[in-house]
Amino acid sequence: MRFKNKVAIVTGAGQGIGEGYAKALAKEGAAVAIAELSADQGQRVAREIQAAGGKAIFVKTDVSSESSTKAMGETVRRELGGVDYLVNNAAIYHDMEMHGLLTVPFDYYTKFMSVNMNGCLLATRAVYESMVERGGGAIVNQSSSAAWMGAGYYGIAKLAMHGITQSLARELGPRKIRVNAIAPGPTDTEATRKVVPEVFKKMILAQMPLGRMARVDEMVGACLFLLSDEASFITAQILAIDGGQIMRV
Repeated sequence: MRFKNKVAIVTGAGQGIGEGYAKALAKEGAAVAIAELSADQGQRVAREIQAAGGKAIFVKTDVSSESSTKAMGETVRRELGGVDYLVNNAAIYHDMEMHGLLTVPFDYYTKFMSVNMNGCLLATRAVYESMVERGGGAIVNQSSSAAWMGAGYYGIAKLAMHGITQSLARELGPRKIRVNAIAPGPTDTEATRKVVPEVFKKMILAQMPLGRMARVDEMVGACLFLLSDEASFITAQILAIDGGQIMRV
């Protein structure tokens, strides 16, 4: 119960890793806001948390919209009393279009970046003042090992997430808010099964020391650790949870 009497927002928590984060936070005592664009998925996760004895609300949120993220922050403050933790997990991935940088329709590229790059900044701007009012807090941004792989616009957005994480850590540190990121490697989610071709998946796994896909729960422990007081002197870090996929000297 590390998060008893605390309030957490998880964006994109209607499925996959974000759903895992939200349910784990609720299990350890947090009241959780499911900030999700899909009402069906977001309401389902909130109901399942409530049915398990936890506290959760659904807040329809488009992280690419400043007005929507501001409304998210105001709703959570009004209904749950404020914000202590934010997990910036929302991204276009499950239905991602596959293009090269030289051929991607620029309207799609702009839409993609507004969610996958700018979304974490807009969500943070919407809630940091509430965190300050409650004495500080912690933020975890969801990156990817793709950030280091030259993986097109998806990788670019995730690499930008690292810069945003470190810059926000500098700005928010004096306000007692820590900011870190998690960079998952290949993870067994419905989205990955849909997006990544099987032949490419096998090629990736063959080159990894642990040689398998990660489970969602293997991301959850790291996220909760970085949010908790156990990580009270950790900020501006990018934690790769990738089975050894990326090795940097």
